[in-house]
Amino acid sequence: MERLPGFNVANFLEKRQLLIAVNCIAALSIFFFGYDQGMMGGVNNAKDYIDLMGFGHVDPVTEEPIITDSLLQGGIVSVYYLGTLFGCLGGGWVGDKVGRIKTIAFGSVWAIIGASLQCSAQNHNWMICARAVNGIGTGILNAIVPVWATETAEHTSRGQFIAIEFTLNIFGVVVAYWLEFGLSFIDNGNSAFRWRFPIAFQIIPLLVLLASVWFFPESPRWLVKAGRVEEARFILHRLRGSTGEDRERAELELHDISNIVALESKESSKNSYLHMLFGIGSGELHTGRRVQLVIWLQIIQEWVGIAGVTIYAPTIFRIAGFDTFKSQWISGLNNIFYMFATLICVFTLDRIGRRWTLYWGAVGQGIAMFLAGAFSKLGQDATANGDIAKANSYGAAAASFVFIFTSIFGATWLTVPWLYPAEIFPLQVRAKGNAWGVFGWSIGNGWLTLLCPVMFSNIGSTTLHIFGACNIIAIPIVWALYPESNQRTLEEMDLLFAAPTPWVWDAEKTFARLKEEQPELVQAAKRGEHLVDPEAGILKHPATPKPDETVHTESSENVSP
Repeated sequence: MERLPGFNVANFLEKRQLLIAVNCIAALSIFFFGYDQGMMGGVNNAKDYIDLMGFGHVDPVTEEPIITDSLLQGGIVSVYYLGTLFGCLGGGWVGDKVGRIKTIAFGSVWAIIGASLQCSAQNHNWMICARAVNGIGTGILNAIVPVWATETAEHTSRGQFIAIEFTLNIFGVVVAYWLEFGLSFIDNGNSAFRWRFPIAFQIIPLLVLLASVWFFPESPRWLVKAGRVEEARFILHRLRGSTGEDRERAELELHDISNIVALESKESSKNSYLHMLFGIGSGELHTGRRVQLVIWLQIIQEWVGIAGVTIYAPTIFRIAGFDTFKSQWISGLNNIFYMFATLICVFTLDRIGRRWTLYWGAVGQGIAMFLAGAFSKLGQDATANGDIAKANSYGAAAASFVFIFTSIFGATWLTVPWLYPAEIFPLQVRAKGNAWGVFGWSIGNGWLTLLCPVMFSNIGSTTLHIFGACNIIAIPIVWALYPESNQRTLEEMDLLFAAPTPWVWDAEKTFARLKEEQPELVQAAKRGEHLVDPEAGILKHPATPKPDETVHTESSENVSP
């Protein structure tokens, strides 16, 4: 094949230029995801929205929202995550059936319909249905866009992309906050435009994504699975280079993909979502254990406090003693710090590993949450006693520790729960493993956004103490159950999870024993050979196959940033 049919950027760009173009399109989806997360924080403070949805009113004197039905307020926010829960599983399934490009377009259409319904909502029932539809679209995109981007990227650039991904995600949150802050000045913040326009604004990147994704190359890996080998070969040549050593490298990669697809076809009956969840037929691969780890890591990620801070930051600052206006711009400033903090993990994640990143993040976040809660309480008490000077001082201290919390989270817990699923799953179920990670994120976010308004309404700043306690609890959980994946190949992950128990010390002992007793296992892993068979278990002496029988995997890759 000399070129792809029709207009396709792969016909005109190659190598780094083509990879940058692909990442730019993926960035539109990631930006939308972040924007959609941050948007509801400002919407929940709009007078017209509060009145229309019927969960409260705005005090005419203080201009602060008074929430009378916190369950309804939280329900409108959290039903979105119910949609993402179903959308991510559907996205993984559709993506394997019809391809990555069509699935991205499908998810974009769902999200556009959901956003259109949201910005035209006339009551809370309408809004709840619209949020669910929009969530399905977001779940589809979250499940398939990272897969498409990593399947086209070289292993040397995957980690960099993951780091940039989260910076763009938080950039979307920043844009949402500051856009809504600016709109609060129109008609003194009382018009419907204040909340309808920010919701409608997300349609712009989605329309660009929907219109442009058709002109980009399909994942070579999916094309091989679909039997379109020549098209996959052409795209790989454009991605890696079509001359000299680059062409040879592309051909080797195509051969690797073909062998992996053959392996997947052999074991496909064991790779359904149901089989993965319960580990049915996985033997010493212990896929079910890995699924549980990524689901709960995402749930814990939300309970350390970020779900509350992201959406209810203005509420936290009001509890700390700031008025509505000041709490809004402080929230926006907090998110700017959050965005830049995400760049820290680029330099630390591979140096200190996943476990130590989670350790120091949990310690710092826990201290920050406890102190933010304490100073918020002191600020409230000072305000009640009429001591405005002390209230302002305590409020500033509480706001500072919220800033510290989000900065530490951006440098630690934001990235690892999304990176871990890409590292620990066998190659043949990596896409579905990523979907399970999104599944856990949906549960964690939905659960907390439903509870947060109830918690803030009933126990106020004590909510932050609960988040602080969750950070402390997270430390022994990570220590006991989450093996270190840093600097280990994908094939070595199979050895790491070969232990009969879920404890980290058993996993490390089993890994060390296998490495000492059968060093050829690790050597085979580095050659890219299949080490664990679901039925036979650890292969005692993995024979080096003939060239035409070799099953290659991306063993030399480290998919971490």
